[in-house]
Amino acid sequence: MNTDLYSSTLKQLNAKIIPFIVICYFVANLDKTNISIAALQMNADLGLSASMYGLGVGMFYISYIIFELPSNIIMTRVGARIWIARIMITWGIVSTGMAFVQSANQLYVMRFLLGMAEAGFTPGIIYYISCWFPKSNRARAMSFFYMGSVAASIIGLPISGALLNMHGIADIAGWRWLFAIEGVPALVLGVLVLRRLPDSPAHASWLNPQQKSWLQQRLQQDNVGVEIGANHSWLSALKNKTVLLLSLVWFLQAFGSIGITLFMPLIIKSMAAEQSNFVISLLSAVPFVCACLFMYLNGRHSDKTGERSWHLGLPLIFSGLSLAIAIWSGSLLLSYLLLILTVGFNFALTPIFWAVTTEKLAGVAAAASIAFINTVANFVGLGLPPILGKIKDLTDSYHYGLLIVALALIIGGIIGIVVSRPTGNSAANTLSQVSK
Repeated sequence: MNTDLYSSTLKQLNAKIIPFIVICYFVANLDKTNISIAALQMNADLGLSASMYGLGVGMFYISYIIFELPSNIIMTRVGARIWIARIMITWGIVSTGMAFVQSANQLYVMRFLLGMAEAGFTPGIIYYISCWFPKSNRARAMSFFYMGSVAASIIGLPISGALLNMHGIADIAGWRWLFAIEGVPALVLGVLVLRRLPDSPAHASWLNPQQKSWLQQRLQQDNVGVEIGANHSWLSALKNKTVLLLSLVWFLQAFGSIGITLFMPLIIKSMAAEQSNFVISLLSAVPFVCACLFMYLNGRHSDKTGERSWHLGLPLIFSGLSLAIAIWSGSLLLSYLLLILTVGFNFALTPIFWAVTTEKLAGVAAAASIAFINTVANFVGLGLPPILGKIKDLTDSYHYGLLIVALALIIGGIIGIVVSRPTGNSAANTLSQVSK
């Protein structure tokens, strides 16, 4: 392997691709999850119970589920640049429009439209990364991408909390200012995507001919041992056992990433009711600092060693155990610290999961499979928030709902260890990459 060419090409990819998509993903998750902070004021203004809020959160996932798979298939036909720009501009418009909601029913409609607009963004970017980064660097690339999601909680939650303090300016509620202001960046970035995001390495003006040739050859070599390649139709890929098992793992993982993330401020508020909304937003952000660190370290170590299975399964198991202990610890401080670890471990497997997935899949079938896997997980977003809200209304506690989440994470980790074990050509390719 030409070390200089390898290093120079990866340096260009890391400089030109990663920062921009991290910012885009930051804004995507900010607009999707800022409702968790808005709820601290919005629920009272609109007269929403915990169950109604849960339904409002869940409406996003109904349309997301319906439109995600078609969105990713369309992207492979029209190109990532045009399609991702379309996604960002439309969700920016809808997100800004959330500021005008006047009733529970209007909230449900707007969340449905937001899911429709954003459908396909995450799996589209995951597929896009797999078309640029070799296997040996893919987990790290995925970890940086998902840091955009984590940053939306680390930075976005306090910003959203601060925006609530605009309450009363021009006789407008703080949560309305929050939606109005945080929807604008998506519109701006959507326009920039058209200028900054090449469809493929062949279209990258910042790669020289030698770098393009090396990268394309390396990616072709990586795809030799995939279980589902370019010769598979997207429909047949959805029937594949590996795709179905990966879907199950990601579905169970989503109990943590969706259930905890969207209820984090409300959970912490129930633990520290005397604290202000801004303090709650800061406390809600801390677990995601841990998540950012865990993702990077786990992704980096997995790429360095070439091992995927334990790097994928163990963090999910540890996440479930941490949450289960936190529920019944009896100490507010210990519960909060364990909640931090729960989020950290839950996100730690994310770059490994998508590295494993894109190492097993390639071509249009991969784009469809990635969208399918993500779609299945979004059923959690559809069903879990209303269930957690209902349990809270009935028991006046989140404990029993979070216990369901903990069990799902542990089971998902066990299945993840099994499905991510390399077999046949993939094992040989892994050994080859490590030796290089």
